[in-house]
Amino acid sequence: MGQRILVALGGNAILHPGQRGWAHEQMENLKETARALAVVAQEGHDLVLTHGNGPQVGSLLIQQAMASAVVPPWPLDFCDAASQGLIGYMIQQTLGAELEARGVERQVVSVVTRVRVDPDDPAFTHPTKPVGPFYDAEEAARGQARGEAWVHEAGRGWRRVVPSPEPVEILELDAVRRLLDGGAIPVAVGGGGVPVVRTAEGRLDGVEAVIDKDLASSLLARALGMDRFLILTDVDQVYRDYATPHRRPLPRLTPGEADVLLSEGQLAAGSMGPKVRAAAAFARSGGVAHIGALAQVEAILAGRAGTWIAAS
Repeated sequence: MGQRILVALGGNAILHPGQRGWAHEQMENLKETARALAVVAQEGHDLVLTHGNGPQVGSLLIQQAMASAVVPPWPLDFCDAASQGLIGYMIQQTLGAELEARGVERQVVSVVTRVRVDPDDPAFTHPTKPVGPFYDAEEAARGQARGEAWVHEAGRGWRRVVPSPEPVEILELDAVRRLLDGGAIPVAVGGGGVPVVRTAEGRLDGVEAVIDKDLASSLLARALGMDRFLILTDVDQVYRDYATPHRRPLPRLTPGEADVLLSEGQLAAGSMGPKVRAAAAFARSGGVAHIGALAQVEAILAGRAGTWIAAS
């Protein structure tokens, strides 16, 4: 019997390290991704897909900076929405073609998804999420004069940082659920979703922020009542002491054990930490979460690869 599986695609599913981001590069990478996902769909499982968008938003910001003399720049929420549409289209093209070739009658549908965040989230007073490329001190000073937060990294330059608030509510949840129940494969909360806040007047306004993709994906998986939550990345599983010669693979974790790893600082805040936190939150809801490499999807679901996170 098929299960309902939410698959969170990491950036390597769309753009490999060292690539420039040409359209043909991204489409070729997604063709590989599509082949792996199509096998899962062909086995009778229902899928919901989410994805990262960091390189694509970075490209938009570079394009805007270079054309700012003739084209007004977009706010970050516009860039988030644009990248959702772009990546969603590429997934529809590649996965749709792969499913058709296999005789699997599933429609892939992208949803530009807004995710509500709390305007009082502490992240808004402590921006930490880097966006865009590195610049020199002069450009950073101009950004700071506009009220932006910038940080310096020795040897690389200055980079803008924005808040990364916790996801609270997925506003297009009912639409995603109807698509899933109707047999489609929805693509949602791309890049963590477009962050919006509810104003005192009841209006929803976009904000300059980036929501962690895996935390938003976990929230969506829990809200939809998915059976499994699969986070695909460029690391084959979770490790203790990862950056040392003594690293040890962790094929099985409970949510409590995951909490201990996080409290010990074992997992990098900008990479594996949010993934494990997202997976543990899903496991607490009664489902099974997995973290592993894209090329090992079938083995991960069968329990032969990756890290499983479950309550027991």
